[in-house]
Amino acid sequence: MLYLLADTSVWLDLAKNVSGEQLIAACRVLVHQGRLQLLVPKVVVDEFERNRDRVEADMTRSVTSTFRRVRAAVNEHGRGEGREETLKHLDDLTHRMPLLNQMAIRQFSEILELLRAGRSLEPTHEVHHRVIQRGLDKRGPFHRSKNSVADALLIEMYGEVLAADATSADEYCFVTTNTKDFSLPDGDTRQPHADIAEFFNPRSRYFTSLATALAAHFPDETDDLLAELDYHDEPRSLGEITPLLDKLWDQIWYNRHKNMEYRIKVGEVELVDEYRPEEHQRTVVRSIWKRALGAARAMEERYGPDELGPWDDFEWGMLSGKMSALRWVLGEDWESTLDT
Repeated sequence: MLYLLADTSVWLDLAKNVSGEQLIAACRVLVHQGRLQLLVPKVVVDEFERNRDRVEADMTRSVTSTFRRVRAAVNEHGRGEGREETLKHLDDLTHRMPLLNQMAIRQFSEILELLRAGRSLEPTHEVHHRVIQRGLDKRGPFHRSKNSVADALLIEMYGEVLAADATSADEYCFVTTNTKDFSLPDGDTRQPHADIAEFFNPRSRYFTSLATALAAHFPDETDDLLAELDYHDEPRSLGEITPLLDKLWDQIWYNRHKNMEYRIKVGEVELVDEYRPEEHQRTVVRSIWKRALGAARAMEERYGPDELGPWDDFEWGMLSGKMSALRWVLGEDWESTLDT
């Protein structure tokens, strides 16, 4: 078993990383296998939740403003055929951006779920006493001119858990990206500050990267696990959605056209020379029907017979459902997505 305590900066950085889903999933698998347990001080959960709204807003604002600036620059200064193609790709990305943002910030919820499933730690009186003494002695992480009480609580709680399990063969690690407070100053930041070095030995290690910590403790399977979990929910582009939606429109129209053709053939609908408002459900103007026949032939040439039915009730429902879903994705209300 590996017991791992990571400070808030590690989890916030992971949440902001668009590729963080892999590492989150790897942690989840190792926890499920009973090979990893997260040590989670309450102060870490509180700080993570306190910073969540700010970080999510910064991520969304940053990406959105960047795309706006890039598009404006291309639109104003672009030249030649490449300009229109570039604008088309940017429009696709703009359409996908809200979903991309939601996919990124959902990692906050996944991390929070991991933290809440971990072993919760609360500071004891002894921990509080040692933190106060560190502050009075100006020992790391109090070596800088800042309030480092939360950081000192983390390292002292880690030390307390480690001391209570001194005789077991389990391994421990402390992970932080806050190298200014925890790492060796003016030296290798992968090494702990001398004032906290007492907590680290062959069975307790110091890391500045969560990925490195997992790879060090699970060397045989970490690469395979991350490769297996290397998947991305890539949203469809506007360039993919629009042609498919056009095809669904054509297929549905063609099916209705063939139904009308049958009704004309059996005498349920009459072809007339002029529009008759009072009989619009039982008549079709000849000129309009002629254009409809031409449109139908064009669709038959474009798609071929296999793509145009006839559809049974289930297949008709699938076509209508797909069209409804795509129109909803593009911004229409559910109530109007089946209007054709």
